Order: sequence, then structure tokens, then C-alpha cells
Amino acid sequence: MIKIKRIYELPARADGVRILVDRLWPRGIRKDKARVDIWLRDLAPSSQLRKWFAHDMSKWESFKRKYFKELNENKDLIAQIPKSPKGTITFLYSAKDEKHNNALALKEYINSRL
Repeated sequence: MIKIKRIYELPARADGVRILVDRLWPRGIRKDKARVDIWLRDLAPSSQLRKWFAHDMSKWESFKRKYFKELNENKDLIAQIPKSPKGTITFLYSAKDEKHNNALALKEYINSRL
């Protein structure tokens, strides 16, 4: 099971393995307080794609297509996602938009491949 959560929300036991999927470390979050189990920055969209998207909702569908293409070209990145002994992993992201962010797109990509 994959959950999605902003890194600014309090960690919970139910989060399972907490994986930060942003290319840049979130502002205002100390690494020793973040409770991030693994930071998979290479799993995030490329810097070029991230800057192009710029959280413009009108580009959301195009962003996902381009991001999925990047993921397809680097399938070994998905293999870096650890399995959780409890079956739950939580993708952490820092974007303010809870409906249009790379963690949601990544979850959609993975679920479409199952």
C-alpha cells in the first residue's frame, strides 16, 4: 500500500517506510527531525521537468506524461523503492498542492504497472 503525505505533516506509525521523493530537500525541515527512512531524489522528476511544470495545473496531464516517460527510461529507479515489512510505504513531498504533485504522479505510475 502506498500513501502520500506532505513532509510538513507529523509522522505516524501507520506511515510505514517513509520515502522522500523530491529532488530538493524541503525548506524548513531539519534532516534529524524529518523521520525520512530513505531519500530517493533520483526518483523525482528531472530539474528541467520540475521547472517547466512550475506547479501550473494546466500542465498537469502533460507533466505526468513527461514524468512517466522519464520513469520508463530509468526503470531501475523503481527497484530502489524498498519493501515495507508491514506493507505500507509513504511517499513524502513538499509541494503545497495536495492534488498535483510528483508523489501522486509517482503513485499513479506504480499502480498502473501492477
